Amino acid sequence: MDKARFAMGCFWGSEAAFRQVPGVTATTVGYSGGTTVNPTYKEVCGHATGHAEVVEVEYDPRQVSYEQLLDVFWENHDPTTLNRQGPDVGTQYRSEIYFMNAAQEQAARASRAALEASGKLSRPIVTQITAAAPFYRAEEYHQQYLEKNGMAACHMPTR
Repeated sequence: MDKARFAMGCFWGSEAAFRQVPGVTATTVGYSGGTTVNPTYKEVCGHATGHAEVVEVEYDPRQVSYEQLLDVFWENHDPTTLNRQGPDVGTQYRSEIYFMNAAQEQAARASRAALEASGKLSRPIVTQITAAAPFYRAEEYHQQYLEKNGMAACHMPTR
């Protein structure tokens, strides 16, 4: 199994989007990209940790490619809004791809360039592409939140 990490706004909807993909074997929501060790949700929402809400995706590369996961990433949020997705505002809701290796970095950069060149977006992409930082699992009540609460989806803005 391989892993990928994405920040694309609220991690509840992000996780739900990836859980629908055949070949995704597990998802975990958490925090990454900041400076605080083992942050809490309250701390992340307080804007002092620097962390983003992130979904870690475990997948079988024989069934789904990293490039296909990138397609899910781009299609399920607005990569042109800085530190915001729909009603959620703050740096914890930024758009960011955390690459785990050089191949993922190359694929992410190529994917972003292809989307930029496609003319599908009316504004520039603000998505950051950075090396994977430590990942801290979010509190248990956040894991598979939508499923646990009988919700099919939450507000996931599209372009």
